Amino acid sequence: MGATRQRQFIRFLQEDLALSPDSIAIALRQRDTDVGPLPMILWKYGFVTLDELSQIYDWLEAV
Repeated sequence: MGATRQRQFIRFLQEDLALSPDSIAIALRQRDTDVGPLPMILWKYGFVTLDELSQIYDWLEAV
């Protein structure tokens, strides 16, 4: 994911899904140790629900 797209994605997470910057930061740090895409890490750690995970993938597909 390019830098611009990642900024848009982070903005989506904060504004549309109301994730806190701290939750996002934790998931980003975990991405370095947990192999997998960021949306799955957010779900794995309980930061998003299955419905929100679906919204994330819909957003990623549309962008």
